[in-house]
Amino acid sequence: MITLSSGQCRHRPDAADASTDEVPVMRTQSEATPSRLERLVSIGIELSSQSDLDALLNQILDAAQVLTHADGGTIYLIRQQQLEFAIIRNNTLGIHLGSGGGVLAHGLIPMYLPDGSPNLATVSASAAITGKTINIADAYQVSEFDFSGTRRFDALNGYQSRSFLTVPMKDHEAKVIGVLQLINALDEVSGKIIPFDLDDQYFVESLASQAAVVMTNRQLIDRLEALFVAFIKLISNALDEKSPYTHGHCQRVPEITMLLADAASRSEQGPLKHFKLSAKDRRELEIAALMHDCGKITTPVHIVDKSTKLETIFDRIHSVDTRFEVLKRDARIRMLEARVSEPESNTQALQAEYEGYCEELDRARDILRRANVGSEFMSSEIQAQVRHIGNQYQWCNSAGEMWPLLSEEEIDKLCIAKGTLSAEERNIINHHIVSTIHMLEALPWPSHLRNVPEFAGGHHERMDGKGYPKGLTRDQMSIQARIMGIADIFEALTASDRPYKPGMSLSRSLAILGRMKLDNHIDPDLFDVFVREKVYLAYARAHLKPEQIDTVDESAIPGYTGVALQLDKTDKNLEPSKP
Repeated sequence: MITLSSGQCRHRPDAADASTDEVPVMRTQSEATPSRLERLVSIGIELSSQSDLDALLNQILDAAQVLTHADGGTIYLIRQQQLEFAIIRNNTLGIHLGSGGGVLAHGLIPMYLPDGSPNLATVSASAAITGKTINIADAYQVSEFDFSGTRRFDALNGYQSRSFLTVPMKDHEAKVIGVLQLINALDEVSGKIIPFDLDDQYFVESLASQAAVVMTNRQLIDRLEALFVAFIKLISNALDEKSPYTHGHCQRVPEITMLLADAASRSEQGPLKHFKLSAKDRRELEIAALMHDCGKITTPVHIVDKSTKLETIFDRIHSVDTRFEVLKRDARIRMLEARVSEPESNTQALQAEYEGYCEELDRARDILRRANVGSEFMSSEIQAQVRHIGNQYQWCNSAGEMWPLLSEEEIDKLCIAKGTLSAEERNIINHHIVSTIHMLEALPWPSHLRNVPEFAGGHHERMDGKGYPKGLTRDQMSIQARIMGIADIFEALTASDRPYKPGMSLSRSLAILGRMKLDNHIDPDLFDVFVREKVYLAYARAHLKPEQIDTVDESAIPGYTGVALQLDKTDKNLEPSKP
């Protein structure tokens, strides 16, 4: 006996209103309808609060089996006009596959045959195609559907799959997105297999309708979030492509961030033992790490890429070279003019004087060339030499005007004591974090991502309050922001694609970080985890050149304690920010 129903019921039909031939046998001791209705409402509330699709599928099948006392069930999802097994259950046989319960090796069920005709011989495909519920009292007594595979399964397992309730799962637009199939309703008293009655059908159709809407909403949210993350990565990639010298920075910092965050989250003792990250916390931090330098979109490329002190759109040291050539040319002209105007002059003396002057210019030019290359420290003696050279020589420009060899601006740039950036240029670079904060704070973040601006905007702050842009101290910062601070510095130290320096070795990078810990620049507890849990090594093996991965003597790292410290009380500032 088969009963067909055109989808989800708007009201419960009474058994007396249907013909005897179409109505499945009612249960001997059916659960009271009001109680089941209350359970259905409760299940609907539970489903609407579930965010994980696998868990949602489990809840749907659990609820359907409980409401109908079904021994087994299957949920199929429609993928490209095929039914895909998402979850399979059978209590008697102890089968629980899919959605966290094991790997599904079942094939796909085509909704349409090779000739394009609908696959109406398969009960699940028929329900999906027609959008109608199919209620079969005894599969061994029907010929409308092909149950040969089911019977082979039964024979192999000593089982009988008799009563079937196959319900199409329709979303809010009445589109079938899957099929919920229940097998073998069991009598509550005798435990015997009985047909699914109209109450069963009504409740399962209602459940399937609710479940389909919840699943559609969940999938829509997942797709929107995936689109959002893809857009973030697109921006991140664009920022890296903006400069060939920082290519990959926006991808590598998130990797270090998550490695360190996971290591800290695993801590079972010491100051970080209460720091734990949920899946939502991890996603929030990962997005913040991907967006940590989005403000650099406003920073001029020639400053981001500045490899020498005189570089702007081009390296102006070449203009300085030209001025030296002009000085040499003018000196040669003076020598030749003296020889012509004074035929009896000492030619050799004039030549020697000219050559000596040229050698002097070459030495001066070499000093300026070396000064133009950024370094970690430039002595005051070299700075004095640069100023002397810049003011000592004068050259004649194309307008016939005599100018100092170097302008005051060029002298100031060449006398930058550390690196290649002037104070003004460094302020422009530093402003990127202000732009980052402004850009991120302008976005309407959902509640579970509301901390992204704080996490991303704090990676240039220091524990002692001497960082930027807000001058925050350690206790004013989240752990996530402190993690990103270490990740950003370590990536910059080890990066081999910077124009102003080669990538440092592991031992040297950790020594610098250790001194930063002692200087109260970075978080001391997180730095200890970074070293103790070998976060640096996991990252190095994936991203550093072989010559950078040298032997690290952790006992020699400045400031590294080597062990996790025990605390007697919980530091409230060690709790991760929660959505």
